[in-house]
Amino acid sequence: MTEKKYSDLGAVTPEAKEIYNKSRSFIAGIVGDKTPEDKIKQRCVIATGDLGVAEILRFKNDPVNAGLAALEEGAPIYVDIKMVEAGVVKKGHNSPVITAIGRGDDLAEREGITRTSAGFLELKRELSGSIVVIGNAPSALLTLCDLIEKGEAKPALVIGVPVGFVNAAESKERIREIDVPSISTEGNRGGTPIAVAAINEIINLRHGKKEL
Repeated sequence: MTEKKYSDLGAVTPEAKEIYNKSRSFIAGIVGDKTPEDKIKQRCVIATGDLGVAEILRFKNDPVNAGLAALEEGAPIYVDIKMVEAGVVKKGHNSPVITAIGRGDDLAEREGITRTSAGFLELKRELSGSIVVIGNAPSALLTLCDLIEKGEAKPALVIGVPVGFVNAAESKERIREIDVPSISTEGNRGGTPIAVAAINEIINLRHGKKEL
């Protein structure tokens, strides 16, 4: 039986490609390999080393196609923290990657809110049509939910997977209740590796379509 070959924009050397292909083939046999959502699950499992991550990922309102369409338009990718920004692959798309934290520090100090929340409030006029990726801050996702519900922002896609024990689960439940394409996780688990893996797989899927 011929082993299926997987490609990835981040694996550029022969050794990296071999390692990636072995990992991907192994995980695909466990979590499935039929849909784009399966491919996102694969990458998130590889990024965390945790097979259980595949079971807590949630996809609402056709997020993969929404993300692909936004990337095709060169829509900006707004992220909550610099760690997420650093992880987003910069090849295979023309979308700028912009970090929210640090954009509204005066507002954060004045209002006593988190820096990530303040950053998204400062950026609210730019968020419509964009991709928003939140991997760390539940407060940022709650602020984004407020903006969407008030009609002040309408992102093309929200990847909301903040981690922790204060408002993380609640913020993700809330984004799933809003009529916006989203990828999230259930419960307290989440974090930067999952956020980065999800957006990078959508970028990788776009690159694969371009090669066909």
